[in-house]
Amino acid sequence: MIQALIGPVTGLLDKFIPDADEKARIAHELATMGERHAQELAKGQLEINKAEAASRNMFVAGWRPFIGWTCGIALFWHFVGLPMTIFFVSWFAVDIPTLPEFEMETLMTVLMGMLGLGGLRTFEKVKGKAK
Repeated sequence: MIQALIGPVTGLLDKFIPDADEKARIAHELATMGERHAQELAKGQLEINKAEAASRNMFVAGWRPFIGWTCGIALFWHFVGLPMTIFFVSWFAVDIPTLPEFEMETLMTVLMGMLGLGGLRTFEKVKGKAK
């Protein structure tokens, strides 16, 4: 929301602030406001992550590994387990019920988000904000 307001507000600076240096300083402040806000949110999330990881309660600290293992097992089943099962069932001519297939689009969304490969991370790298 902040990013949507920066452009129009920066355009108004020409009308109300005659000093070019002051105008440039304020425009820079406005332009970096969104990034500072995003950094503060990320720092807050990091503190929450640290507290969760330090917890001895399985239901607090264990949910991320659980989701990670669940995604890993589902990915393994989709690309390795299911094709090999179908191959061996066909090879031995065994009749089995239909095997489950996962909705890969949803699975990949969760997995990519957990791995940090989402669109926002790529955007940061393109803009040169991340190493």
